[in-house]
Amino acid sequence: MIHRLLILVFLSTSFLLAEEKTSLKIVSYNIHHGEGIDGKLDLPRIAAVIAKENPDLVTLQEVDRICTRSGGIDQAAELGKLLNMEHRFGKFMDFQGGEYGMAVLSRLPIEKTTRHELPKGAEPRCALEIVVQPMGWEKPLSLIGIHNDWTKEEIRVRQVTDLLGKLETIDHPVVLAGDFNAEPRSGSLELLKKKGWQTLRKKRANTWPSVKPKVEIDFFIVRDLPHFTYVERILDEEVASDHRPIAVKISVSSFKKKP
Repeated sequence: MIHRLLILVFLSTSFLLAEEKTSLKIVSYNIHHGEGIDGKLDLPRIAAVIAKENPDLVTLQEVDRICTRSGGIDQAAELGKLLNMEHRFGKFMDFQGGEYGMAVLSRLPIEKTTRHELPKGAEPRCALEIVVQPMGWEKPLSLIGIHNDWTKEEIRVRQVTDLLGKLETIDHPVVLAGDFNAEPRSGSLELLKKKGWQTLRKKRANTWPSVKPKVEIDFFIVRDLPHFTYVERILDEEVASDHRPIAVKISVSSFKKKP
């Protein structure tokens, strides 16, 4: 009887460990160059918000690199240091003696980084891709940070169309994460849906502005992730930035191999 109980405990533990191995936590956050709605520039506060989620991967929008307004700090590098994560920065444009753009952080070794230049809107734009190998996954994952134009939907449609063309040759799972500046039924998000992408949100949840959010514009959108479940939520943080951060836990059970 004791042996049977030991075997059951072992099998249960093994199952839980296997399940944990295939789970991945991601956070996406438009950090407003570290400036909160209280007017304070506080990068450690941003890091503390992210650290509470203990993510494996993070995409960040509105990131400064050695700009005057943010004290000449390389924000991606500093957040990487504070969170003990690798960092990559994607430049939009030169700004105030430095560069302005987006960043990706990772606890997993980054195997490849690609800056995808996108059609220009009110400002230059890019998408920032990293390739990692999550533990227990049969295939690598491309995580792509996105921050589309805020002014016109026709520009966002062009940006999404261009990015989709750049991603056609990827044959492994992809997660787009960031500030799409578009609501769920907009043309740019409908275009992704028509191309087989899935938005990881089960019910409406506004993300901007951080205090009493009125619009839903920050998302995780995935492709080629069969046999998975997820838990996604909007984090209850009003002060550190003008956006609410979003988080998701993706649990993959298996991959279907292509014939």
